[in-house]
Amino acid sequence: MSRVFAYCRVSTADQTPDNQILEIQAAGFQLEPRRVIAETVSGSTPAMERTGFRKLIDRLEWDDVLIVTKLDRLGRNAMDVRATVEQLAEMNVRVHCLALGGVDLTSPAGKMTMAVISAVAEFERDLLVERTQAGLVRAKAQGKKLGRPRSLTASQLETVRLRRSEGASVRTLAREFGVSASAIQRAERAA
Repeated sequence: MSRVFAYCRVSTADQTPDNQILEIQAAGFQLEPRRVIAETVSGSTPAMERTGFRKLIDRLEWDDVLIVTKLDRLGRNAMDVRATVEQLAEMNVRVHCLALGGVDLTSPAGKMTMAVISAVAEFERDLLVERTQAGLVRAKAQGKKLGRPRSLTASQLETVRLRRSEGASVRTLAREFGVSASAIQRAERAA
């Protein structure tokens, strides 16, 4: 017999998962309180890095059902959501999303829905990259200096190079100038 679990996530401590639980019950799912996993964590945190979700994964068994009210309860990143659903499908756990009409995301129709969502997410990511690149080209054309500001001034760079040629260690110089060892190494390579 399949067991039904509910995963309810809220982003801040002043929110409550009660509405999600009520929505799942109103959809006709019988929930045992011990099978409701609720946690407060940002949706940008990958599902498998969330304490409550990892505990849920450990409890799920073959042929169980996992209910979420909305896809964003699993995560805000479509790629992470897809990977999570695929991992659950490998465990033969059916994932139902109420906001998508209760479709089982591991079924053929659910896989198609996930493919469309992933395609839209990839399209949005590509548009973001395109806009970012256009903004960088525009900024460069306007003479703006791009990248992280240098951690060492020109005179400090010269001192670092001189001291390194005299045998000073990277760590010693990093401590003296209050920068990372990699900043000293970059200064030396830039010579």
